[in-house]
Amino acid sequence: MDRKKILVVDDEESLVRIVRLRLEAEQYEVVTAYDGEDALRKAKEDKPDLILLDLMLPKMDGFWVCGLLKKDRRFKNIPVIIFSGRSQEDDIKFSQKVGADAYIIKPFEPQLLLDKIKELIMVAG
Repeated sequence: MDRKKILVVDDEESLVRIVRLRLEAEQYEVVTAYDGEDALRKAKEDKPDLILLDLMLPKMDGFWVCGLLKKDRRFKNIPVIIFSGRSQEDDIKFSQKVGADAYIIKPFEPQLLLDKIKELIMVAG
């Protein structure tokens, strides 16, 4: 079985490092980006199996990144988990509107994140 690739996008380097270590321990290949423009570029170049995407990013927010990917037929089937400290109902609803497959609020329970990743990769895969 080949390793599944996850793109982790967040501007907090320490959080990215923690999530990367956790995902690598679960045998995922991890690609990282720290702003919206880089996230879009890496999603198109690396074609990950899943994207873990923060909302509050420099250059382009996560809503835009998700919306642009989901409108492109080449990338629309890549599951996107919005991974944000924003917990307002409007943010959650808007993330669904732009095509996000799940929404996890930070701080997060690591097992919840891993379970959601496994579920979405199985559905997409």
